[in-house]
Amino acid sequence: MARIPMTSGFTLIPEGTYVFRVYDATYDEEFGKIEVKLVNAQGMTHAERFSIKDNNDELNEKALDAFSYFAKTVMGDYTLEDIDPSELVDHFICAEVVHTKLPSNKDPNKTVTFANLGDKSPAEYFDTEPVARALTLGKGNNATAAPKSTAPSSAPATASAPAAQPAKGLDIDALLGNL
Repeated sequence: MARIPMTSGFTLIPEGTYVFRVYDATYDEEFGKIEVKLVNAQGMTHAERFSIKDNNDELNEKALDAFSYFAKTVMGDYTLEDIDPSELVDHFICAEVVHTKLPSNKDPNKTVTFANLGDKSPAEYFDTEPVARALTLGKGNNATAAPKSTAPSSAPATASAPAAQPAKGLDIDALLGNL
């Protein structure tokens, strides 16, 4: 009988400041939904979602402002006038992870914890040694993420090193799809 590898399950990213790499970004024009998927150097993932259209199919200015600031920070260019969300892929952002506890809408006697991004700043590359998953998520297994900078030697030496073998186990994002 086949053996199925076990994962540690879903783990909420602990509060703190991390550098994230954008590994996927999608925009559903019909519903005005933008989803940006991020991974930190430890291989933990986070998704930022922006609903830039309201129920009346009009622009949601607050969400558009939030996405604009996020995208400009990821790109390190605060003069951008427009962007295709896919242009964010393989860029980096430094962000503070803040936990927000709210009552569950399914059971008011329970609380749920959300991981939200607080203070954000541009980043050139990971600030700690990344695991293979942090470099290869959203790409072919042999790809590496390189900093999107032309500054000489601003990235750590590990940026040009080939990626190690991906961690064994199941990819929870692939299993859950777009849930």
